[in-house]
Amino acid sequence: MDIQVIKSKRKTIGLEVHTDGRVILRAPMRITNRELNKFIDNHMSWIESKLSLIEKKNADKISVAPPKETISKKELNAIKEKFTTRVQYYCNIMGVSVNRISIKDQKTRWGSCSSKGNVNFNYKLYYMPQELMDYVIVHELSHRKYMNHSDLFWNEVGKYCPEYRMYRKELMKYL
Repeated sequence: MDIQVIKSKRKTIGLEVHTDGRVILRAPMRITNRELNKFIDNHMSWIESKLSLIEKKNADKISVAPPKETISKKELNAIKEKFTTRVQYYCNIMGVSVNRISIKDQKTRWGSCSSKGNVNFNYKLYYMPQELMDYVIVHELSHRKYMNHSDLFWNEVGKYCPEYRMYRKELMKYL
C-alpha cells in the first residue's frame, strides 16, 4: 500500500483516505520513521476499512454517459439545446434569469452557478432520468436568489422540486 507522508510544523499525526484511494499521512517534522511505521501499523485496519468502503461505493456507481470525447458535435448540440430549453422553462416559472449556460465534463459536480448568472451543468445529466436533470437545474437556478445553501435556499428548491432530497440521494449513485 502506498502512503504519502507529508511532514510539516503540525503537532499531531493525521491520516486521510481520499475517495480516489490515495492515503496521506500528515506528521510533525520531528517524528522518526520508526514512529511513523508504528503509527501506520496501529492504524492499518482503519485504513483498510476506509479503502474497502470507498471500493464498495465506487462499485455501486452507475455509469450512464459515454466519455465526452466520443460524443459527436451533433449530439453535443442536442445536449446544449436540451439544457437551454429546460433552464429557460424553469427561469420562467421561478422568476429568475441567467447569463450564460455551459455544458462541461465535470468530475465532482453536477452544476454550478456564478454570481454573474453563469450556470454550468455536467453533460452526464443529459443521459440520466429527466427528474435528476431538472433537480440540478432548479438547484442552480435557486442560487440566482440565494447564493448559499441556507434554509431559504432549500425552501426555494423545495417549491419547484419537492422530492429534491430523494433526487440528491439518487445522484450520489452516478458521480
